[in-house]
Amino acid sequence: MDLGLAGYLVGRTGFCVHPAETVSKIPKVGGTKSVNLEKIRRLAPTHVFLNVDENTLETKEDLVQFVPHIIVTHPQTPKDNLCLIDQVIASFDPGSIAFDVLSSRAEHLKQQFLVELQQLGQPRRLQSVLYLIWREPWITVARDTYISRMLALIGWQTWPNVLGGDKGAARYPEVNTDAPGLRSVERVLLSSEPYRFDQSHVREVQNWLPFAKVQCVDGEMLSWYGSRSVKGLAYLGGLLREEESASASPS
Repeated sequence: MDLGLAGYLVGRTGFCVHPAETVSKIPKVGGTKSVNLEKIRRLAPTHVFLNVDENTLETKEDLVQFVPHIIVTHPQTPKDNLCLIDQVIASFDPGSIAFDVLSSRAEHLKQQFLVELQQLGQPRRLQSVLYLIWREPWITVARDTYISRMLALIGWQTWPNVLGGDKGAARYPEVNTDAPGLRSVERVLLSSEPYRFDQSHVREVQNWLPFAKVQCVDGEMLSWYGSRSVKGLAYLGGLLREEESASASPS
């Protein structure tokens, strides 16, 4: 949408929900893991965008049979968004209307991203953070995920200090609430997605980590890449300012 291609979209997953008024008019083609291939075939798109973490290899192999251009994305760090924008532009033929529209929007979007990134500055201090994305079992993120690297921009280092690799379940390890190292965690962030944590879960986690600060956060802002990353960086800066304000207040 932010790149000006709303009028060219013929399909979306059920998780593509912004902006609601615009996407409500675009047909759904299932979920990221349960794509309706026949519906996509009928919509006859020229381009389909996939993501390594969200879509399966089988889906890609099926789509290449009838879609001319398959674009596979896999941003690993916030700065990868700059390359991602270029990747989107490069998927269209120079001289096409879509290419012209993208090119006119892309540079502005990149500049917005860089401004927000610069405003974050350098981390004031490092602290250990547990970022939870699921409950029963409790699941967190490895340090080589996009989410972890977003948080690292303000010095919030995710626990545990493990790498999950390029793809697969190891990128999202389970958390043992009795793990000795967990006691070093200073802050727990409960994501709004894919599991929708709320204040009842804040109290639950506080019971097994009584000395950590536990709070709910907007998972979209910390994990959605592409044009949403601009708002994500601004949101991240807001979290940091909240912390600094709380630290400065008399106890």
